[in-house]
Amino acid sequence: MAAIGRLDILAKLFGQIIIAEAVYQDIKAKKSHAYQEIDSPFILVQAIKGHLYKDLLLSQLDLGEAETIILAKEINADIVIIDENLGYQFANSVGLTTIRTLSILLKAKEQGVIVAIKPLLDDMIAKGRWYSPSVYRAFLTRVGELN
Repeated sequence: MAAIGRLDILAKLFGQIIIAEAVYQDIKAKKSHAYQEIDSPFILVQAIKGHLYKDLLLSQLDLGEAETIILAKEINADIVIIDENLGYQFANSVGLTTIRTLSILLKAKEQGVIVAIKPLLDDMIAKGRWYSPSVYRAFLTRVGELN
């Protein structure tokens, strides 16, 4: 959402967002999309407390996903946003309630936060986000924005 300048969607849907320190550091290291937006007042950066399982998770996940899952368990997060398949599946397998960006866009449209999904999705893709053509078509058809 930050890459397209729409972190406001997350703020409107969820209020405060808590992100793992590793996610913050990864975004700040790139000085590109989200570099400044990640410092929005509704985003709280939090370090994980327990490092016991971090190395184990790093054998399958990247650092941001590993810390996100650990932090979500530590703070008993209501919802965890993870898009990568392996991280998403792992988070679900440990009992976390996970959603992906497409679900966020759908929720935003259903709640009247946005009027249309397709322009935002197209902008995300133009900025480097990848969705297979079949996922793109099926999702937009499902939400009534593609014939």
